[in-house]
Amino acid sequence: MARNEEKAQSMLNRWVDMKNEERRKPKERRPYLASECRDLADAHKWRSEILREIGVKVTEIQNEGLGEHRLRDLNDEINKLLRERVHWERRIVELGGPNYTKHAAKMTDLEGNIIDVPNPSGRGPGYRYFGAAKKLPGVRELFEKPPEVKKRRTRYEIYKRIDASYYGYRDDEDGILEKLEAPAQDDMRRRAVEELERIKAIRSEAMKMVKSGEVASVEPTAAPAVEVVLFEGVEDVVEEERRLEMELEELERSKVQQEFVAHVPLPDDKEIERMVVEKKKKELLTKYMSEELMEEEQEAKEMLNVNR
Repeated sequence: MARNEEKAQSMLNRWVDMKNEERRKPKERRPYLASECRDLADAHKWRSEILREIGVKVTEIQNEGLGEHRLRDLNDEINKLLRERVHWERRIVELGGPNYTKHAAKMTDLEGNIIDVPNPSGRGPGYRYFGAAKKLPGVRELFEKPPEVKKRRTRYEIYKRIDASYYGYRDDEDGILEKLEAPAQDDMRRRAVEELERIKAIRSEAMKMVKSGEVASVEPTAAPAVEVVLFEGVEDVVEEERRLEMELEELERSKVQQEFVAHVPLPDDKEIERMVVEKKKKELLTKYMSEELMEEEQEAKEMLNVNR
């Protein structure tokens, strides 16, 4: 049996091929201008043909071993086909077909991030790079992001962000701080009430002793950290009396150390102490008693013939 090549070269087979070619329609060529097309189906067909050519060339440009010149030529051809595709998509819209530009693919950088490539002419997308063409010399720098320069904030920008929260004035708005401070606040309030009641008792006791003519003195309580508080004004008087007593003691010690000859009659210590106490009583009565009460007391003393 003859081989296939010999069969193909036979006279009968060549005649059959020639008849088939005669029956075939002449190969149609894509119009140079999209505006020359008048049929929507033909416009879709030519757009699909362009997309197939773009796919073939994009697959080919992924090979980094093609060389710089071949990669640049392929990238130029792809961009030319993309512009031609835009023309056909615009023509399809004019013929009443769908708008394919709404779902056009975006360009990405080496890391896969979508970037926008503006066109200086303002007509359609700008020049794009595909595959290994993104790594060519002078092209890689286009996709590199410039380092961010940290701008120093001005004093106005710093103070613009400062509000009441910065100073802690809104710390208790969430209610958490109130719950944490409630036990301590109750304890402090209880202590303050107890201290106030104790001070009131001391003041009432001091007033009773002042009205009765005795020197106001209150024994300290069992709490060593709490200072004994007298009535306002009474405490100062008691301190003055203590100072006078210390001066008298100092005077007595000085008398023992050196003899003093008095040429006039001098009061003794008891007389001086009685005079001091009498003077303080008068000051206290003048301060805390009205003039009417003092006059009534003076009249009562005169009626009872009491000198003190």
